[in-house]
Amino acid sequence: MEGSRMEVCNQSQAINVEVHVKSHSTAKRSEVHKHVLALLNRHSTVFGNFTWTEFDEDFLKKNVQSVALVDTEKTLTDLKSCALSIHVFILNHDGPSTLSLEEDEELSAANHWLLPAAEFHGIWESLVYEDGVKTQLLDYVTTTIYFSDKNVDSNLIAWNRVVLLHGPPGTGKTSLCKALAQKLSIRLSNRYSYGQFVEINSHSLFSKWFSESGKLVTKMFQKIQQLIDDKDAIVFVLIDEVESLTAARNACQAGTEPSDAIRVVNSVLTQLDQIKRHSNVVILTTSNVTEKIDLAFVDRADIKQYIGPPSEKGIYNIYLSCLEELMKCQIIYPRCQLFDMFELETMGFAESEVSQHSLILRNIALNSKGLSGRTLRKLPFLAHALFVKTPTVTLSIFLDALGQAVAKVKKEKACLDNSC
Repeated sequence: MEGSRMEVCNQSQAINVEVHVKSHSTAKRSEVHKHVLALLNRHSTVFGNFTWTEFDEDFLKKNVQSVALVDTEKTLTDLKSCALSIHVFILNHDGPSTLSLEEDEELSAANHWLLPAAEFHGIWESLVYEDGVKTQLLDYVTTTIYFSDKNVDSNLIAWNRVVLLHGPPGTGKTSLCKALAQKLSIRLSNRYSYGQFVEINSHSLFSKWFSESGKLVTKMFQKIQQLIDDKDAIVFVLIDEVESLTAARNACQAGTEPSDAIRVVNSVLTQLDQIKRHSNVVILTTSNVTEKIDLAFVDRADIKQYIGPPSEKGIYNIYLSCLEELMKCQIIYPRCQLFDMFELETMGFAESEVSQHSLILRNIALNSKGLSGRTLRKLPFLAHALFVKTPTVTLSIFLDALGQAVAKVKKEKACLDNSC
């Protein structure tokens, strides 16, 4: 990986430093790297993750948006005694394009982004899961690339470059796939010049294209193959709602869909088997209905990761990030101190004047168990819209409003579940 290597102090892995360069910058990557290294030498003692957005040096002020230490433990770290991997990147501000199958038809095969994409920036940090889930996914793809680079014989040691994320709706599976691709396009920037992200909606695929047999599926993957042929790029292919593969098979067997449907499914599986042979492709898939996933596909997945509703700790951290954003935007004013869950646990959840807001937030998090991550991120907006009567609000009043919003949403959810 790109970066300056120093002796590691009680660490088996390098500290990752992500450097977001401004879009108008024309500075060479090597120059940015040199100035960032000097910054880290000047400010070498940090606690946990840390991000610089203001700089004490003109070059960085002109060219760099932020410098972030990521994935570090919540301990004091002496950067001078650690190995550093510095990843320099510029966001692509172009929106998604479509991969069209026919020049004379408005038939979109998939959406396509160049990575790292401005649209995906910050998603990784906003997703909160049990400890280790995101790191395991990063490590999986990193090892996939490493084994390929070392020419490991895949007939002797098998891996398929396929990740399956499954679990209930609203838990952020699709967002996690996009964030994972974004993060890896940054982490592997020394290995690949850029990333490509292709999103296929399999539900749309199988509901529209039965009559065309496997021809259009083949054309779609030919388009993807053209992207893979550029060995300077790492390509991520996302198939959302992969259980549609099973739905197509079952419909065919039950006689409710034309027999052509099975050829569509088999064509997809055949094409996946072909593209996964390339060293610069990763196939990401999601499913909302675990028990209906096609066994032929499950066998192809190296990683089968369950993504469930957030835990109490996860809910608290989601709310904490929302409140920090509202304080930054001065909707909650004045800014007040909030502890993270690690700090609350360290102090034994002791009540004091400085911890009272954090403990109230913890109780709201406890009352929010069972709500999806998608719902949780809507709640601060609903709290302000429905229960705050002024543009700006104190933290105490907002926490009360958030508690009311949670109660309202849970009541509505119970009503829907009971068909009120």
